[in-house]
Amino acid sequence: MANTAQARKRARQAVKQRAHNASLRSTLRTAIKKIIKAVEAGDKGAAQVAYSENVSVIDRIADKNIIHKNKAARHKSRLNASIKAMA
Repeated sequence: MANTAQARKRARQAVKQRAHNASLRSTLRTAIKKIIKAVEAGDKGAAQVAYSENVSVIDRIADKNIIHKNKAARHKSRLNASIKAMA
């Protein structure tokens, strides 16, 4: 347990920040799922629209260091490749 007033405050702040980060991470996962769902539906046009709408979400979360920028780039690359591979 935190012994000093400063440590207690940092512990309180850490709880709030963790909840905020978890919310952003959830938003990221939802954005990725929307694209995957559109790809699995087989509609290339809808998949491209979903991709273009959700790329900014992925980038925004990477900018906030919730995920590493390389991980964001990897997700975007794989999702885009799956869209391009559609017939």
